[in-house]
Amino acid sequence: MQTAEVIIKTVEFAIVAEAGDQSAEREALLGRAMGSNWKKKSSQKLRRGRRPSEGLAFVARDETGALVGTVRLWDVATGDGRSALLLGPLAVDPSLKSSGIGKALMAHAIAEAKRLGHGAILLVGDAAYYARFGFSAEKTGTLAMPGPYERHRFLGLELTEGALAGASGVLKATGRKEKAMRLAQAA
Repeated sequence: MQTAEVIIKTVEFAIVAEAGDQSAEREALLGRAMGSNWKKKSSQKLRRGRRPSEGLAFVARDETGALVGTVRLWDVATGDGRSALLLGPLAVDPSLKSSGIGKALMAHAIAEAKRLGHGAILLVGDAAYYARFGFSAEKTGTLAMPGPYERHRFLGLELTEGALAGASGVLKATGRKEKAMRLAQAA
């Protein structure tokens, strides 16, 4: 019987708030981790032209300072007007998969969202992966994403019990606009 050798790369990393303009570095990581079509996903339609929710954009940096992971949460509203967050994209440098960076980023993002008083987080992703954090397709039953998406991958997590109970309709972006932020910074 042959045995497969499993190599898990360990890395020291720190999770910090995303700061300044790290867009080129972040875009490069997202391209490596998710391929060139990640900007065409339905979730991205809700993010386009918006800023992440205040205090909810994080990066993981290794001991050399290199960007090795990223996650952001975005302000959205359900079709019936309830506030929620949309998580994503979560990305880890492909050479460091299974090193715990994604898990740590998720735990940190969820804890911060809860600390800041948000009631629910939504995402489109792998149900088996996100179930470990409490996400479920049952929480998004009568909600919908704009554009095409796979229904079974549309998941929700209530940070406050009942936050998604009876929520319905198509998600809409409600966050701070990118252009408005640039104007405010220039003033």
